[in-house]
Amino acid sequence: MTLLPLLKPRYWLLWAGIAILWCLTHLPHHWQLAIGRQFGRLTYRLAPRRRNIADTNLKLCFPELNETQRHQLLHKHFESLGMGLFEMLNAWWLPDETLKPLGQIQGMEHLDAALKRGKGVILLGAHLTPVEIGVRFLTMHIALHAIYRPHGNPLMEYFMKKNRECHAEKAITRDAVRDMLRSLKQNKPLWLATDQNFGHKHSVFVDFFGIKAATNTIISRLVQVSGATVVPFFTQRLEHHQGYKVILQAALEQFPSGDNVQDALQINQLIEAQIRKAPEQYLWVHRRFKDRPQGEASFYQ
Repeated sequence: MTLLPLLKPRYWLLWAGIAILWCLTHLPHHWQLAIGRQFGRLTYRLAPRRRNIADTNLKLCFPELNETQRHQLLHKHFESLGMGLFEMLNAWWLPDETLKPLGQIQGMEHLDAALKRGKGVILLGAHLTPVEIGVRFLTMHIALHAIYRPHGNPLMEYFMKKNRECHAEKAITRDAVRDMLRSLKQNKPLWLATDQNFGHKHSVFVDFFGIKAATNTIISRLVQVSGATVVPFFTQRLEHHQGYKVILQAALEQFPSGDNVQDALQINQLIEAQIRKAPEQYLWVHRRFKDRPQGEASFYQ
């Protein structure tokens, strides 16, 4: 898409918002996070539907928490969402020399070893609130391709794709399977997350925090066709404005197993283990358990 159609008056308010956010990303990092926390608190008050979805998810996934503990986690989650907005914009707009001191990469040797196999690498990710900035830290060391969900607003879609491709070598929509296979054939690292509800198609129901969740099997299917290696890849925001830890784990062995259900369960267990390290940083406002096995009622009102 060209920029000219996006200059029409109906987009002017959004352009103004983008301009304000661009200015805010040039504030000191700790100021940005402070503003982000306040934005998250405001969102908590103004978005009751998303607040209820997140609260329902926390009830399901952390039944051991009492009401006070759960509400504390819910508030921290919305603060994390607000900070995640600024982290995404920083990943798009700030230069390497500004961002690089904030990130530490752990386990780069696992990615290097996987690439030496020459069949491509799937970076198994998850929808953690600092995910965009984590991908950006990795692009400072290696060219990678990233899967994303297209935005319904043309201006937002333009910005998302354009800014991601300023740093990642290529941004691929989540339904472009042939493009994914082409990237793997070129021995590219391909960031892909399957921890959202994609419906019943190509999904199996496996446990996620002890709850059956529709889990897409695309990673198993891509590896079956390409022979790619799967390397788990997560980003965690550190406390006290200490920056971010990018975590690359050892490649999955004997994957795929030939059993898509077992593969999906293994992936969910890896993601769950990371979430438990910083539970407020997961995207709880998503209806992860929207689709239910036949006969089960919805968790969401």
